[in-house]
Amino acid sequence: MNLAAHQISRWQLAAFLLPAVLVYSLFSALPLADTLRLSFFTSDDAGRLTFAGLANFRTILLDEQWAAAFWNAMRNNLLFFLFHMLVQNPIGLLLATLFSLKGLRGARSYRTLIFLPTLLSVVIIGFIWQLILSPLWGVGERIMAGAGLADWFGPWLGQENSALLTLALISVWQYVGIPMMLIYAALLAVPEDIVEAAHVEGAGALRIFWEIKLPLIYPTLGLVTILTFVANFNAFDLIYSVKGALAGPNYASDILGTLFYRTFFGYQAQIGNPNMGAAVATLMFLAILLGVAIYFVGVQRRLSRFAL
Repeated sequence: MNLAAHQISRWQLAAFLLPAVLVYSLFSALPLADTLRLSFFTSDDAGRLTFAGLANFRTILLDEQWAAAFWNAMRNNLLFFLFHMLVQNPIGLLLATLFSLKGLRGARSYRTLIFLPTLLSVVIIGFIWQLILSPLWGVGERIMAGAGLADWFGPWLGQENSALLTLALISVWQYVGIPMMLIYAALLAVPEDIVEAAHVEGAGALRIFWEIKLPLIYPTLGLVTILTFVANFNAFDLIYSVKGALAGPNYASDILGTLFYRTFFGYQAQIGNPNMGAAVATLMFLAILLGVAIYFVGVQRRLSRFAL
């Protein structure tokens, strides 16, 4: 009887997992494998593929024109990620800490309002902020003038030195609710008896947070970090919706996602090259894989030892 029940549970498990495995294989694993395969080939005008080995990667990394575009996009991607790490995640931690305090009035409403932008389309967010920040008809200048900061306003999305930073701020505004809710859930899971014991010992709220709560949520902070890294290296939609595939001005907001789009599909005078585009996508995949590997080897292992 136990053996039959065990067999039934195994079949049930397989039945429930099969749809997810099929969807993942069809729409994620197989396209990824085909992209990796395509990056090792070149094609002629008739579409015939010829094995080229690492030639596409050498062109991207060593050719003067290709390398300049690739390393510019890589640098912008790293800056985009670091800005989220240094601004978005600390703000999310601060908000989660405030909302976890007992007796805070309106905490539920504030959490909902902060998390709400994450549910909106990135295209809508980009269009709205493009209107707000427009020097011609945007309301941003009037709002800053009302606060006495009119002299600080400028065409931030149209300047090379501020376009990427402005886009990163828009992204932080939209997605800060995600780390906030993850950290908030982790703070709620901190055992109350430990906190109460610290109160009895005379520890203040700040000391309890730094010495008790913060170490206990290190795994969640690590998860937030790796999610931020992967999400920002896959970023494309916001920059494309605001600045287009050229990621202007003068490629100042160009990242690997927009570089891949132009390379693979072509844009304006640039002719699309699926093989070179696949090589760019493969390099993106390797960069993400390297970052995740560094996290698991250098960070997750230490967190596991700390938990033990």
